Amino acid sequence: MSGIVGIVIVSHSPKVAEGAAEMARQMVGDAVPLAHCGGDPGGGLGTDAQRIRDAIERVWNDAGVAVFVDLGGAEMNAEMAIDMLDEARRQRVRICNAPLVEGAVVAAAEASSGSDLEAVCAVAEDFSP
Repeated sequence: MSGIVGIVIVSHSPKVAEGAAEMARQMVGDAVPLAHCGGDPGGGLGTDAQRIRDAIERVWNDAGVAVFVDLGGAEMNAEMAIDMLDEARRQRVRICNAPLVEGAVVAAAEASSGSDLEAVCAVAEDFSP
């Protein structure tokens, strides 16, 4: 695989998504492809599958993408977003079962060291505050 695993942060709140992304960015700088999205298309709380798909596309590379979500609705929309991708990309995107902020930060740190998608997700999923 070539590239660095991308990280996507999805929250029902645009501010939470932006803040979590900012924390991760402060830890790793520009070394890791990072995108965030939050809120529904009308500007309220919620998530949107198309926005999540767009975020995945922004950070896409052959190393894959780890997606972090805050609540069940975000996970459902992330799954729909992944289903919108072509088959080859679909196989390289994982929703990580990890805390949104802490998981994304440790995943970004792991990704910055060149780890593969499985290792990035494993570190995030093993994290316990």
